[in-house]
Amino acid sequence: MAMVPQTCSSSCQCVAAANLGSLHLEYNQCGVGAFCLGGCDPRMSFSIDSCMPAPVCVDKTFRTDTLDRYRDHEHYLGDPKDVDWVGQGEPKIYNKNLLLTMAPRSVGTVLASTTYMWYGTVKARIKTGIGKGVVTAFILFSDVKDEIDYEWVGVDLGTAQTNYYFQGITDYTNTGNITDLTNTYDNWHDYEIRWTPDEIKWVVDGVERRSKKKSETWNATSNQWGFPQTPSRVQISIWPGGLETNAKGTVDWAGGVIDWNSDFIKSNGYYFASFADVKVECWKTNNPPGTNKNKSYYYTSTVGTNDTVVDGNKRTTLKSMAASGLDMDKDLDGLDGAAFVPGGTAGGGGNVPGSNGAPAGNGGSGTGSAPSCKTTGFSQRCDGPQGSNSGGARGAERTLGHSALAAIIGFTGLLLL
Repeated sequence: MAMVPQTCSSSCQCVAAANLGSLHLEYNQCGVGAFCLGGCDPRMSFSIDSCMPAPVCVDKTFRTDTLDRYRDHEHYLGDPKDVDWVGQGEPKIYNKNLLLTMAPRSVGTVLASTTYMWYGTVKARIKTGIGKGVVTAFILFSDVKDEIDYEWVGVDLGTAQTNYYFQGITDYTNTGNITDLTNTYDNWHDYEIRWTPDEIKWVVDGVERRSKKKSETWNATSNQWGFPQTPSRVQISIWPGGLETNAKGTVDWAGGVIDWNSDFIKSNGYYFASFADVKVECWKTNNPPGTNKNKSYYYTSTVGTNDTVVDGNKRTTLKSMAASGLDMDKDLDGLDGAAFVPGGTAGGGGNVPGSNGAPAGNGGSGTGSAPSCKTTGFSQRCDGPQGSNSGGARGAERTLGHSALAAIIGFTGLLLL
């Protein structure tokens, strides 16, 4: 039986009848199963316990020469023991490196770590994508939408764009560009995010290129620090910022409308970004915030700040895709598990670079959610005009939201509606 995903917001939580978690990215969908795992926002869910606890930080080097420890999100139930990455799209291995691919008219590929990082250092060796509208991303992204990121636009191969956000609040004055890089498509560069309770540092090829202190982020209006502070997943992706159905500001920021018939596509079958040597070093502390002594992270309040995070021993696994944080052992009972997975499969096929073939995929567009909420039986919907975020430093209306994961999964979710 098909299930139309509910939508949600902080003032329009998922309905009680469904006991739903909320995979709250920019498209604000409610559900069970995968909706209640990584990315589930407790502020938007029916109950703060609807979201599953998240696996704590582990010092780890992620292998990029095999897909043995990767699972598509529709086959992952929350146990990180044998799975490092969960995602959507078409990741491939080529020359012992991980390729994230974006076939024609697809929405690319995104991978997210199964364990979370509550401060620490993450580093990756990357060759970015190339071409108009092609965006590569390497970010930290929390369930309450704290974010620290690198992004690269495929027409500017000398620049890495950096940003940070607190709980998804749009403020593009947080942007800072790292320039004078040698061609980021042709050359490997080592990118790091060094994140402590007091400061963020962006480090490229061993050299600190930008920093931001928490003490510089006080917001007198909201009376809080606008500083990323909650457990986050590592996310790597390639996505079509230049999709022709995107907002004009997004397309302009991404370097123009993406060319699905480019010589690059004809030669390779897809756009791609290459990743190697992804490594996480957890923050070392005996007292919170930032500990990783136990099994799982979970929230005690919808305030969603670091003093509401517990490093505890709650379970992180679901029995089936029909389960949620409120009933972890619920069986499918003959229902279609696909109904409990956000979105669909992103991307298409393709061959390793240097070979021909350009299989077609699907396209879509992202939209915002509106505040007026109505509940009718099982389903909930938010009516009103669809909107977009307005950009500042980038000069872009980014209806895709802040993260590449939001963009990709948001697209694929809309393909099913």
